[in-house]
Amino acid sequence: MVLKLNVPTISGPDSVEDIKRTIKTTEPDAKVEVDVEAKTVTVESGASEETIKQLISATGHQIA
Repeated sequence: MVLKLNVPTISGPDSVEDIKRTIKTTEPDAKVEVDVEAKTVTVESGASEETIKQLISATGHQIA
């Protein structure tokens, strides 16, 4: 499943690394792309949408 989420609180490289690290801890095979300018996170994973949203929220970011 490919999931693209708007994450307006992404602000720079630290945000990118936090999000990628958190998702990959739970889903090591996930492909994660973070676009700081567009404020989006694209995840290709077998995890549910709710799981991915919870993982991003756990990093302190909000999903629009």
